[in-house]
Amino acid sequence: MTNAFSQTQAPTQASLDDALRTELAVLRERDLERTLRTTSRRRGVVVETERGTAIDFSSNDYLGLASDQRLAGAAVRAIAEQGIGSGAARLIAGNNTEHEALERAVADFFGAESALTFSTGYAANVGMIPAIVGRGDVIFSDALNHASLIDGCRLSRAATHVYAHGDPDSLKSLLDQHRHSARRTLIVTDGVFSMDGDTAPLTAIVDLAHRYDAWTYVDDAHAVGVVGHDGRGSASVAGIQGDIDISVGTFGKAFGVAGAFVYGSATLTRYLLNRARSFVFSTGVMPAQAAASREALRIVRAEPELRERLAVNARSLHQSLRDVGIRPIGIETQHILPIVVGDQADTMHLAAALADHGYLVGAVRPPTVPEGTSRLRITVSAAHTPEHIRGFVGALALAVRG
Repeated sequence: MTNAFSQTQAPTQASLDDALRTELAVLRERDLERTLRTTSRRRGVVVETERGTAIDFSSNDYLGLASDQRLAGAAVRAIAEQGIGSGAARLIAGNNTEHEALERAVADFFGAESALTFSTGYAANVGMIPAIVGRGDVIFSDALNHASLIDGCRLSRAATHVYAHGDPDSLKSLLDQHRHSARRTLIVTDGVFSMDGDTAPLTAIVDLAHRYDAWTYVDDAHAVGVVGHDGRGSASVAGIQGDIDISVGTFGKAFGVAGAFVYGSATLTRYLLNRARSFVFSTGVMPAQAAASREALRIVRAEPELRERLAVNARSLHQSLRDVGIRPIGIETQHILPIVVGDQADTMHLAAALADHGYLVGAVRPPTVPEGTSRLRITVSAAHTPEHIRGFVGALALAVRG
């Protein structure tokens, strides 16, 4: 008897590499393929690249601390005392005295009861949101939230409703429609939005949260260290420090190191220590990284002149761009100055022209930003000099005209 199944030829599948080459070709044709850019030997905003020395207007090193020798010294001392790796997840055998010292320092910096650190900001958001809400709950998320927040919302399996960017009226309308059907309600937003540089209307969001019995979750990665009293971030600027239920920050931007943290009540951090999977199942960060982050916290609090210099540079760059007919979106005091180009090919061309002149900028394309809004994401640092700013603006003006 003939086996019919054995006579049926199974459909063939392209090899993995062939399939991926096809996908990459599509990205390349649409000017959406990403590649890595190598830099080394950072000295403030001066970096070495494959093409020589360049001035960096693309990093998130807002206070110029990434190459600060005091941070390096703290890390070296911790290596000598504690070794390199933590050796395990912190709940097993990887909880180091440097981790605990850093968390106490974070809580003290923000005037909170407690803090908990994570390996990255992405890990913090995709671990914490699903730990707080799940099926039967509802999330209200700003339309321009960071990818890590979006992914955290998806992983939670809570019903997620997206409100118009920075629009309390849109948020209220969605709360009216959907709050009654949920067990728990979480409003999720960035504090400062990484691609537009604008700030969430936190006072209005907190007011709505109180009215609708909702919790608030703010990722303040691009504000902590930069704005507010002692660099405490967006809530401090709004005068509502302590009114956010869950506040997230990063050491990888203004503080010049890596990793992330959450601060709030002691109950919150105890709960997350037990339920945030990205904490429970991750090896603890290097003790040296924790030591460097703690030194960065000290410097940011002790040296307000870093924030003052950043603000001066932001105003100078904003005005210099306007003087040559280039209008970044947002306000003149912001440290993120996006210039919307629109077409991704044109955006890449401008970034390449600037690189030819020795200036690095972020060329941001979909899916990081919506279709048709590709942009140069220019960032300012306290380490930029007036000469850096003049040279950059001149090079950009030439690139736009050429």
